[in-house]
Amino acid sequence: MSDTADKDSKTEEATEKKVRDTIEKGKLPHSKEAAIFASFVSILVFILFYAKDAFSGLAMFLAVFMEKPEAWPMDTAADVITLYRVVMMEIGRALVSLLVLLMVAGIGASVLQNLPQFVGERIRPQASRISIAQGWKRLFGAQGLVEFLKSLAKLGFVVVVLVITLSEDHRKLLAGMITNPLEFGLVIRSILVDILMVIVFVMGAIAAADLVWSRVRWRWDMRMSKQEVKDELKQSEGDPIVKSRIRSVARDRARRRMMTAVPRATLVIANPTHFSIALKYVREEDSAPVVLAKGQDLVALRIREIAQEHGIPVFEDVALARSMYKQVSVDSVIPSQFYQAVAELVRIVYSDKTGHKHKQVT
Repeated sequence: MSDTADKDSKTEEATEKKVRDTIEKGKLPHSKEAAIFASFVSILVFILFYAKDAFSGLAMFLAVFMEKPEAWPMDTAADVITLYRVVMMEIGRALVSLLVLLMVAGIGASVLQNLPQFVGERIRPQASRISIAQGWKRLFGAQGLVEFLKSLAKLGFVVVVLVITLSEDHRKLLAGMITNPLEFGLVIRSILVDILMVIVFVMGAIAAADLVWSRVRWRWDMRMSKQEVKDELKQSEGDPIVKSRIRSVARDRARRRMMTAVPRATLVIANPTHFSIALKYVREEDSAPVVLAKGQDLVALRIREIAQEHGIPVFEDVALARSMYKQVSVDSVIPSQFYQAVAELVRIVYSDKTGHKHKQVT
């Protein structure tokens, strides 16, 4: 009941992070039917292009063996082992093409579905793999039932194909039995090709459907609940409370750094109570006035207090202060549109080193 409720709550598509983590763990969609289809194709290719020559060579060897049995003494155990090895070698030569084709087909079916990658998680010992309860669930759960029904359907299909094919070719099979062995072998080969052609066609359709189903089920199994999406977003982007605290600390540090820079200012431009901008200009060092600090309300008042404590001229200009506050950045030179207005104030500062005259505030 809880599993059903848990699945019902997973209404959201998997996020990119969830998909990436799942792939890194090696949990990829995989169709077993594609590998079976590839195996049948390789068997069909073997029978069409390699079986005749391979089994003809094996038949010639067996014919020679039967005609001249005296050439193969079996007086001792060593003789028997030698004969066994020779026969197995000949059978191996006949079947080597089939074995290679099956191996290539199996690897190809897996590689075409998913690129190979090393995943340590897949080989890490896990208690669930030896758990009787988990094994019982895999065998007799919903997925196990689906696999059983698929296997049963495939077995039934193979039986039907064999019955239909043999019922149509039984006369050909009976006629072949009274011919010479070579022609009978061709009859068997023709019947096998007919059977495999039908199997390959139907297995291709089954494999295509299973490929689509495996990927749809993979996506479905990765679905997330709304709470899981929120938790992942919080984890990836950080807790909003923590982020707010970090921003607050960063602002405090920037504000303290600005305040320590104010004593080096050449002048301060201020709105009487709302804005203050501290500027530094040294002819030999700066190409244009540099903003050391700026602030609003309480910060603006503190900038003015520090400036007055260090004898730095403070010029009140409501329009200029408000305009500069919106457009200048700390540790940057002022924009060019303020050059003329600020240059006039700098000229006043340099022409009157004693300060406390003109438009400055005492």
